[in-house]
Amino acid sequence: MNRLGKKANETLIEMALSADDDIAVLTKFTPSQSEGEECNGPETISTAGSEIPSSSEGLNSTETTLLIPEHQVIDKRHQSKDSIFFRDGVRRIDFVLSYVDDLNKEWEKKLERRKEFESNLQKAGLELETEDKKESEDGKIFFVKIHAPWEVLITYAEVLNIKVPIRENDIPPMVENPLDCVLFPLRLPEKVMHPEPDYFTAPFSKDKQELYLINDESTFFSPSMRNRIVNYILTRCPYGTEEGKKKFGIKRLLNNGTYTAAYPLHDCQYWKKASDPNCDSERYTLYMEWARFLRFYKEQPLVLIRKYYGEKIGIYFAWLGFYTEMLFLAAVVGLICFLYGLFTMDENMSSKEICDPAIGGEIIMCPLCDRDCEYWRLNTTCESSQYSHLFDNVATLFFAIFMGIWVTLFLEFWKRRQARLKYEWDLVDFEEEQQQLQLRPEYEAKCTQKKKNPVTQEMEPYIPLTSQAVRFCISGATVLFWVSLIIASMIAVIVYRLAVYAAFASLMENTQTLQPISGVLTPQLATSVTASCLNFVIIMILNFFYERIAIWITDMEIPRTHMEYENRLTMKMFLFQFVNYYSSCFYVAFFKGKFVGYPGAYTYMFNRWRNEECDPAGCLIELTTQLTIVMAGKQIWGNIQEAIVPWICNWWGRRKARNNPENLYSRWEQDHDLQTFGALGLFYEYLEMVIQFGFITLFVASFPLAPLLALMNNILEIRVDSWKLTTQYRRPVAAKAHSIGVWQEILNGMAILSVVTNAFIVAFTSDMIPRLVYYYAYFENEHSPMSGYINNSLSVFLISDFPEENKPKENPENFVICRYRDYRYPPDHEKKYMHTMQFWHILAAKLAFIIIMEHVVFIVKFFVAWMIPDVPADVKAKIKREKYLTQKILHEYELEKLKERLCQGDTRATEKEFIATEGRMELSRAM
Repeated sequence: MNRLGKKANETLIEMALSADDDIAVLTKFTPSQSEGEECNGPETISTAGSEIPSSSEGLNSTETTLLIPEHQVIDKRHQSKDSIFFRDGVRRIDFVLSYVDDLNKEWEKKLERRKEFESNLQKAGLELETEDKKESEDGKIFFVKIHAPWEVLITYAEVLNIKVPIRENDIPPMVENPLDCVLFPLRLPEKVMHPEPDYFTAPFSKDKQELYLINDESTFFSPSMRNRIVNYILTRCPYGTEEGKKKFGIKRLLNNGTYTAAYPLHDCQYWKKASDPNCDSERYTLYMEWARFLRFYKEQPLVLIRKYYGEKIGIYFAWLGFYTEMLFLAAVVGLICFLYGLFTMDENMSSKEICDPAIGGEIIMCPLCDRDCEYWRLNTTCESSQYSHLFDNVATLFFAIFMGIWVTLFLEFWKRRQARLKYEWDLVDFEEEQQQLQLRPEYEAKCTQKKKNPVTQEMEPYIPLTSQAVRFCISGATVLFWVSLIIASMIAVIVYRLAVYAAFASLMENTQTLQPISGVLTPQLATSVTASCLNFVIIMILNFFYERIAIWITDMEIPRTHMEYENRLTMKMFLFQFVNYYSSCFYVAFFKGKFVGYPGAYTYMFNRWRNEECDPAGCLIELTTQLTIVMAGKQIWGNIQEAIVPWICNWWGRRKARNNPENLYSRWEQDHDLQTFGALGLFYEYLEMVIQFGFITLFVASFPLAPLLALMNNILEIRVDSWKLTTQYRRPVAAKAHSIGVWQEILNGMAILSVVTNAFIVAFTSDMIPRLVYYYAYFENEHSPMSGYINNSLSVFLISDFPEENKPKENPENFVICRYRDYRYPPDHEKKYMHTMQFWHILAAKLAFIIIMEHVVFIVKFFVAWMIPDVPADVKAKIKREKYLTQKILHEYELEKLKERLCQGDTRATEKEFIATEGRMELSRAM
């Protein structure tokens, strides 16, 4: 089904023939003479059928331009700056190439490449028109405008299996949602949401043109469809032989500087409609209805996004919008859990005892570091223990279980949403297997050896097994080295924490100016905040370098198809980002404070730095701090990179153009000055959101407000992404995709891992289990079971047992004992300083909790996944009906053609053939 009617967009991996077949198609295509005579007028600069010397006679586009008599060159001042047509005002500009004729040592070689490349483009049937550098804004850039005539479009529409409308859809629309009246303020106008009628579609065939709804050949193929076809030709067009190897493809010409840019045009300026009535001004509509932040509460015009940018970009915004909608539920529940902690803060018995001068004020804690630190009273951590209760309470357990189920609901409902989009966007028959046959031009160019395909019996390029093994070994070693580098940097941050911890403890105890805030800014918190900021800076630096390394090693592997390339790069980048962003959170959650030892027998890193201890109220508040800084910092930095940097670059590039009259600043020059939305543009968008997804699932038990932060960020992210795509970037080449690809499997893996991590956080990082064990087994007061918990959770140490290297330099109050966080026997017990039975009870309870929580959540997850079908029932019915109706239409068409042949006396159209065709129609109806 095609809601847009007259479009289909580029596949993620072009539907390619073999290298030799591609070039054969490109070079042997010749437009009909009538077409050439009809399209080529005196204003044509260089076309396939032009009377002026063509490229085959040794002239490139620049030299051809110089042969045009002066009276034939149209004054640019008479052409609208928003024109998206050739100078004749009829032929649409489907693609633009730009280059600078710099007279350096490579000038002649580049000139020869351009001449050969443009000659082969003309042989492929494309029509070219060159704008001389004198016409450009800076007087340096040549622009080659490309138009694909009808014969080229129908030829490659068949090669690319593009679906086009055959009949208007007669399936009744869905029953209106009763909530539509409530959701009306969130809706966009119908003409924006569904700009064209809904059609049944079928793959295009040149032999059945009368079957399709072709009202106007110039508009039958949408602009995104046209630029997809032209891009297919550009990526496979040869331009000569160098060093004994056949060279082809616009990408290589861009890399070696022969051309400086290649891009399709936006249809108008984003802030006002085009003056040409033939232009739909879809960019303006997208900006007004979608890309402005004031429209943040409105739904997204996904159909228009798909029509203008293609399915690949459309599916990304559909996924991002759906993810944001689902975050609303998680954010509301997380906020309720946070408010529960806020309102019960004063009722928390643990913080009450810590803050009580008669309890916490009388408990003397052991020094936080060796020698330099002093003994301190427990009530100095009063404020931090109260804030810890915000996130470490009974609601934390509920929220961890809820998020495990929410993740499943999100993934399952997204599958249903994706299935509906596949039907509405004509992607039902778009299979991954089709893409496996589509070789990357870079693969074809770099593979010098060929072998016979056992299936097709044709020669195709391949990489020897030994070469593949060497490349994969180098790639694996490189990835392993960088992951090791991340771990080393994390260890360096841990060393920093250990080294400055004593300094912060000593500074805060001895500095009078810090006394008023010492209750909130404890040495643990100060160390955690500064270490988190340092860790974030290191993360950003490592990201900067590794992104380039990952692309380099993926290019070195020479993946066979575009899908293989994206999947390999995705896994490399995600593995690195996973370790880079989450390693510090894993350290705080599962390692910090777990291997401290006890006074007199502390454990040391590298036999020098004493391991960190958790706050008496637990390590959860430090994990919350770490998560907040890294997550919020990444989102803020990401928005700066995505919005402000492109805007500054474009402003800098256009600053001179503002001094010139507007009508001298043409559409192709305006788009040339914009930023390039590269092939990996969406990859980074997905990566950013998946990393955020990890933050709100893997560690959400420590920070219930994480979904709320993610929701606010994503509301902004949708508008930032749409704004930059609509206003700051050149129009991307339309691409086709029926799903979010390998990211779906990554999300599934993180959903499963999140259950495990949250179970461990509740068990080992929070104080939930020790409190429950005390409440049910070790309480001392029946009327107030939690009273006495703090005293019970702190063990006693005899100060005289301190080794000389650990003992504080001063003990002005002559304390005899100090307390520390652990469950060990007191110094007068026969099992002195050994773990008590309560310690083992708590450990057993933690392990039992992990097993029970994991099993409960996994059972619910799998039950929910089983209950929710991946494809809605109404979509299944519509797919079957559309297939039936499409087959019926095609069979009726074939029957009519056969009848015509019989009436015309065609001896080849036998009666048996007619009967067989009718029988096939009956069989189709029965099925």
